[in-house]
Amino acid sequence: MYSNLRSLMFRLPAETSHDLALDMIGAAGRLHLASRLARPVQSHPVKLLGMTFDNPVGLAAGLDKNAVAVDGLAGLGFGFLEVGTVTPRPQAGNPKPRLFRLPEANAIINRMGFNNLGVEAMMERLARTRYRGPLGINIGKNADTPVIRAVDDYLYCLRKVYSHASYVTVNLSSPNTPGLRTLQYGDTLKLLLADIKACQQELASLYDRYVPIAIKIAPDMTPEELTMVARTLKEQGMDAVIATNTTLDRARVAGLQHADEAGGLSGGPLTDVSTEVIRVLASELQGAMPIIGVGGILTGAHAAEKIAAGASLVQLYSGFIYRGPDLVRECVDAIAALKSGAAEQVGS
Repeated sequence: MYSNLRSLMFRLPAETSHDLALDMIGAAGRLHLASRLARPVQSHPVKLLGMTFDNPVGLAAGLDKNAVAVDGLAGLGFGFLEVGTVTPRPQAGNPKPRLFRLPEANAIINRMGFNNLGVEAMMERLARTRYRGPLGINIGKNADTPVIRAVDDYLYCLRKVYSHASYVTVNLSSPNTPGLRTLQYGDTLKLLLADIKACQQELASLYDRYVPIAIKIAPDMTPEELTMVARTLKEQGMDAVIATNTTLDRARVAGLQHADEAGGLSGGPLTDVSTEVIRVLASELQGAMPIIGVGGILTGAHAAEKIAAGASLVQLYSGFIYRGPDLVRECVDAIAALKSGAAEQVGS
């Protein structure tokens, strides 16, 4: 059924079909019909970050930037959801067109630019949702905030979302906000994370509740840069790392229509790249914090590969667009089979 629906939706401009699909899922959630859109997903609980995930497969940030379809998305079998990226003030994002499909590569290029209605609107909307599972809120800076003042935007959003979030993701790795990725390196990263950590501790005391913070990083780093980032995350007491965001590399889509469009590339071309980033991080972190794997998960085998490389949870975005809700169940089953096989080996 989904393949037929996708065929119809893919006849529309990418952003139009994205918005229409989100509206439909949101309506299904409001009408308590969302669970009828997907086959049941078995529960495979994962305890992590002080909470229990019903299964290890989540929705990545970017699909529901404004938290307009949380209840509907929750009915599709995800073990957790992440909304955003949200910024302190509403912003329109980059000029359209800014979203492009590359179906030959099961890929998407976007240069959305953190288009969203602002953090105040998101909090009002989340207050009305029924969903009570793990919810990540992905925060960023406004495009017109100078990079040297970026920390102000992150702290503002952190304070606003803290009471609603199960965890907060700090997005330092979108390629579509000028200068943002420079925040991932050296002393700039250390100072930013130190301020975020201090704010987290202040809010934990205020609310008597500790909300973990994850840092989302780019795939376009050398192993040496990844090692330095991992060390900084450990030193500054971060709780998790999400690997990875979209890539600027076009080598795997060269010659395809839209391949030269500016923006971040996601989907199939990112499969092996993000898995290798996870492997490098896992080697350096040695269990110091969990890794959430995202990027190019188009099959259950891809999800299992990321778990085998060192991830504790995975997230879907482009694969969900191309495969639909069945991919969630397929990934949950593949990860369960991987863990079952590993347990049998240990016991034998």
